[in-house]
Amino acid sequence: MVFSSPFFIFCFLPIVLLTIVVVGKRLHNIVLLLASLFFYAWGNVSHCIIFVGSILLNYSFGLLIHNTKNGNAKIVLAIGISINLILLGYFKYFNFFIENINHIFFTESNYMSNAKIALPIGISFFTFHALSYIIDVYRSKVQVQRNIVDMALYISFFPQLIAGPIVRYIDVASQLKQRTITILKISDGAQRFIFGFAKKVIIANALAYVADKIWNIPPLQITTGLSWLGIVCYTYQIYFDFSGYSDMALGLAKIFGFNFPENFNYPYSAHSIKDFWRKWHISLSTWFRDFLYIPLGGNRGTKFRTLFNLLFVFFCTGFWHGASYNFIIWGLFHGTFLLIEKAGFEKLLLQLYKPVQIAYTLFVVMIGWVFFRADNLSIAFEYLKRMFFIPSPTSLPILSASEFIDAKIIVVLIFAVLYSFKIFKNSLLHLENVYSKLSYQNYYQLFFQTSKVVFSISLFLLSICYLSASTYNPFIYFRF
Repeated sequence: MVFSSPFFIFCFLPIVLLTIVVVGKRLHNIVLLLASLFFYAWGNVSHCIIFVGSILLNYSFGLLIHNTKNGNAKIVLAIGISINLILLGYFKYFNFFIENINHIFFTESNYMSNAKIALPIGISFFTFHALSYIIDVYRSKVQVQRNIVDMALYISFFPQLIAGPIVRYIDVASQLKQRTITILKISDGAQRFIFGFAKKVIIANALAYVADKIWNIPPLQITTGLSWLGIVCYTYQIYFDFSGYSDMALGLAKIFGFNFPENFNYPYSAHSIKDFWRKWHISLSTWFRDFLYIPLGGNRGTKFRTLFNLLFVFFCTGFWHGASYNFIIWGLFHGTFLLIEKAGFEKLLLQLYKPVQIAYTLFVVMIGWVFFRADNLSIAFEYLKRMFFIPSPTSLPILSASEFIDAKIIVVLIFAVLYSFKIFKNSLLHLENVYSKLSYQNYYQLFFQTSKVVFSISLFLLSICYLSASTYNPFIYFRF
């Protein structure tokens, strides 16, 4: 089940919200847990066994770590981390390793066969949730959770279950015990959900349609202009898709009384790759910083050790996204530019005109997205050749950008570029500031708030129209 589906919006969500309103506060977590398990089972009932097993496993390890004395808690933690990573590795990376072993050690007539392993949806996300919990229990940063319902709800809560953000237990521990659901929170959450829904349905889906058509063409058949159109559309597709889902998740959480940390902060306005990773998928980058980079030593050791730590973290960041060399190269590509900036380029970069800094960052990010989007490395390199005018002898027909772009896509792209900066947000804040200083400001505030509600409802209806008129509504997180 996805947030942008009619069943979720018009059936699942209203029923859950109505049930929450009707039952007492003591039953809220039970209702949300049952709803979350149903939400997960909607995708694949058989995977619920793995999912529930992971919850029970990490609940038990939390208690074991808390109760273990004489320094043995570290051993228990190591076992818990290992089991979690083994489960993730088996379901997500087993076939990848088998393919590489076959390539190195076996021939086509004598090889190990791949197992038909279906990837449980959201396994990367709920595994990282669980790991953050048991590690923070070991570090005594959080109290162990003895209530199995609260623990299960933390890992399974449907807003963040299949597409993030990766919410640390420390950020919601107190909210699991006590929170309030108010009309104001429901209103704010609904508006946040609608904006994310519109980003996904109106912008991301439109750009995905063009991007997917271009990327389904062999690179030898496209022009330089078409290759750039394909990567530009994908660049904004993935941002508005991913940030849209995060907005919907944060909005849904607020509706049910939770406050989740922000996951995106206008990353395409970043002035460096270092700044980009402070703004892009914040929950993932902070997770790797706190649970991998710092424990490895961070930048406290020698220059070589710092270099290793940084590249290893970005190797893991890339590999976390999928079992493919493309993701590994994507991660190391970003890690390499971080090292270049750390070596002194960032100081030079900050002396340049701000638009030049942004252009550099966006250019590097788009080149990286080529590896992220391509099906394999050979396609990625062929696509890069097309982007940079490197000729390749071919007799295949050449397709140009004019065959894939129209007025609608141009308008969507322009709006996407503008919205990826803080232009609209700053304008809205400026208006609020102006209204707050005017006489009869209460009336102006009422008018302003009413306008926001009317705009949100109009945007929701427009998004529903887009969703109804199109059968193209891709979900790009299945492989994560």
